[in-house]
Amino acid sequence: MKLWQGVRMALSSILANKLRTALSMLGILIGVATVISLVAMGQGSANEVNSQLQGLGTNMLSVSVNGRGSSTALTLPQAESLGEGVSGIDGLSPTVSGSASARYGSVETESSVTVEGVTPDYEEVADFHPQEGRFIAPLDLTAYNKVALLGVDTSEELFGAGVSPVGESILLNGVKYRVVGLLEPKGTSLGASNDEKIIIPITTAQRMFQSAGVSTVSVKVESEPQMDAVTAALELKLADIFRGDTNSYRITNSEELKETAASVSKTMSTMMAGVAAISLLVGGIGIMNIMLVSVTERTREIGIRKALGARKRDVLFQFLVEAVSISSLGGLLGIAVAYVACFAMQEYAGTAAVVEPDIVAYSFAFSALVGILFGIFPANKAASLKPVDALRHD
Repeated sequence: MKLWQGVRMALSSILANKLRTALSMLGILIGVATVISLVAMGQGSANEVNSQLQGLGTNMLSVSVNGRGSSTALTLPQAESLGEGVSGIDGLSPTVSGSASARYGSVETESSVTVEGVTPDYEEVADFHPQEGRFIAPLDLTAYNKVALLGVDTSEELFGAGVSPVGESILLNGVKYRVVGLLEPKGTSLGASNDEKIIIPITTAQRMFQSAGVSTVSVKVESEPQMDAVTAALELKLADIFRGDTNSYRITNSEELKETAASVSKTMSTMMAGVAAISLLVGGIGIMNIMLVSVTERTREIGIRKALGARKRDVLFQFLVEAVSISSLGGLLGIAVAYVACFAMQEYAGTAAVVEPDIVAYSFAFSALVGILFGIFPANKAASLKPVDALRHD
């Protein structure tokens, strides 16, 4: 039997039972669409996390101080002296953070706003500059000035869109602060918005939150190859300050965060793809079931064909082509559904989804393979029928 003749006969049989064919390919369609969509969501999430981490910089270290009290906290002078004698540090900025209610006139933010107390070095270390006004100055720290810079979202919530807050006064926990700057938009980072916050001098923040300790120190390293050396030097200094109590602090490498996020994303994508692959196997079982029914219904047809000279391999080929055609068509429709689903997720749900061409190719190839694997048994059963027995079948 010629290839085209076998394909034509298989397609004719498929089209003769449209509803049954549609139901049998439904499992493959759902499986392929699910595999592609879930992996696309995982890849989209990974890309977003990588983008946000890239925005933090690949040469950043963050020293987080845990606990409270004089023995488990860094004082401001201790935090500022961490970089002394350590080569490779390009900048260092201690931070004190908390939350406060913000009000301008009769307008108040819907929820508490993140307030960060920083030093002037924060501007260069965090690459966070004002688009209007000025940043925190050294005099603001020594004089405990009540000045503030607003994130763009917080500014819009208090003053409205397009209105400059510079020069105005706001209330933080009922205390008046003068707005000296409007920060540039920075978007989100690891799920937290950089535009919904207020920056004030670190000394003023310590008074506001009644805390003499420093919670975080951001360290900018000159180059990535120096990260390990700088981390080791900071570990020694912190171990000396906390007398070997390593539970009181933690140094986080931005590159390590990136690798961890990528590992978690890959694991989740693999798990989701595995779950979706089960749908493909279930769809394959459905195809095998339908093909077995088809063999039973067409036993007389098979007997007539074999009596007229059709060989075993011709019958085997015909039924195998039918199974592969059903599964491949289901795979193609599943790919189309996946693209539509990913488009809808991005446009209407705001969920990042990146369809990888190689995943599409693998999914289609796997759907065709399912047709072959689950079609062999019914096809072999049909091909093994003896002409005499088949013609006697009622």
